[in-house]
Amino acid sequence: MIVRWGLEQLPQAVAEAGVTAPFVVASERWEELQLPLESVAFWREVPSHRIRDAAEQAQRADGVVAVGGGSAIDLGKAISAASGTPLVSVPTTYAGAEWTPYFGVRDPERRMRGGGGGARPTAIVYDPTLTLDLPAETTVGTAMNALAHCAEALYVQGHNAHADAEGLAGATLIAEWLPRVVETPDDLEARTELLRGACHAGAALAGSGLALAHAMAQAIGGTYGLPHGTLNGICLPPVLRFNARVVPDAVQRFGEAIGAPDAPAPAVEALAGLAGPKRLRELGVPEKDLPALAAAAAERGGNLANPRPATPLEIELLLREVW
Repeated sequence: MIVRWGLEQLPQAVAEAGVTAPFVVASERWEELQLPLESVAFWREVPSHRIRDAAEQAQRADGVVAVGGGSAIDLGKAISAASGTPLVSVPTTYAGAEWTPYFGVRDPERRMRGGGGGARPTAIVYDPTLTLDLPAETTVGTAMNALAHCAEALYVQGHNAHADAEGLAGATLIAEWLPRVVETPDDLEARTELLRGACHAGAALAGSGLALAHAMAQAIGGTYGLPHGTLNGICLPPVLRFNARVVPDAVQRFGEAIGAPDAPAPAVEALAGLAGPKRLRELGVPEKDLPALAAAAAERGGNLANPRPATPLEIELLLREVW
């Protein structure tokens, strides 16, 4: 992966990715950003499930540049997969998902409309100044998504030494700097270090995979159009307690990385509680839907890649812990 820091490095990153005629994906908010780049076309509907229409508009392009949060990056991935062209991402949040070829497709109401793989993520340009005006809830939510990537990299069935190192580095940075970012949102040093943590989290995800907490968050978020990162912050603590009985050493290593070797789940709850909802009921998830959500999560790849896949009943109990 080509990684550059500073928006002024975007032309170089695009050129290194082999792109000479980029198709830009960005919401109207980011359209106003003066990208140092000439594009052949611009797609503003974010999120969007009109992948075929977007790919048709991208026919004159030889690459995709996606600017924004997870919805923009995932849309860029979908267009990259459909067109077979490289993707250059400029993330403006902390999720870290810009590292993988997999994506979810949501409609403008944020309802899940499918997903897939086959994108060609080739370069990433990080610029912490683009995160300075993020609301606290979005900052915390997307950082918790990144933290979940770090945790799951340590125990997912595909875990390995390289991804472990990235996950531990990312977890340490996120746990250290997220509280400071919430306390002083305009602290550029803190924003930079938190973004470095997200970068490590993305590399950990790309080198390993997703596990149970993400399966639960995906099942809930896709059903109700809820923020993916916030859901990961809610779902990760009960999953850590579940997996501590299966892979205690991996969970303890994660706890050590975030400064809580004996109690990683409460430490994650404290970080998630810095801003935003702490319970599923606060997000409007109906209690009566928990069994169906648990059944859906049980079938997702993240659960199947968990150290021990959880049964629907076990997942329902985990959901009830945080409802």
